[in-house]
Amino acid sequence: MITNNNGATNAQTATFGNGCFWCTEAIFQTVKGVHTVTSGYTGGKTLNPTYMEVCNGDTGHAEAIQIEYDENQIGYDELLLIFFKTHNPTTLNRQGNDVGTQYRSVIFYHNDEQKAKAEAMIKRLTDERVFEKPIVTQVAQAGTFYKAEDHHQNYFMANTTKPYCMVVIQPKLNKFANEFTEKIKPELLQ
Repeated sequence: MITNNNGATNAQTATFGNGCFWCTEAIFQTVKGVHTVTSGYTGGKTLNPTYMEVCNGDTGHAEAIQIEYDENQIGYDELLLIFFKTHNPTTLNRQGNDVGTQYRSVIFYHNDEQKAKAEAMIKRLTDERVFEKPIVTQVAQAGTFYKAEDHHQNYFMANTTKPYCMVVIQPKLNKFANEFTEKIKPELLQ
């Protein structure tokens, strides 16, 4: 739990599905104000799904990340902007070579304020024509979040020399760092 000097709690939760959770976990772990990022599965019908079950596409779950953040350091609107800028929200059930409903673009809201902000962000990005194609991101109420198996947690940091991390994740982190330098934890910029 995160508390300020008065003892008031500032911890909030955000849950996003935007493709492979290895990539999205690595990006959000670098963001100032984000304290934990957990990879997992949500939005489907299968209880306690495994990675293989989710990959088969029969569970209805999306690969997702659950973020615990300090709203005094970063706002939900800022997290939404990072969410939209670090994946393609215009491709239905696909991110790059990852295809299937488990890779859908979805915001799982935890309260009415998050729902309203997510819908407003989609409207704003649509009105401003930020993307060439229509945004297909779903906005759905958060349900049970199932933590992925341990070897999926902190994947990039534990596997930086694996080809997938070097070829897919590192370029995304570099692009993110160039565009959002002011949002990156200072210790990571050294």
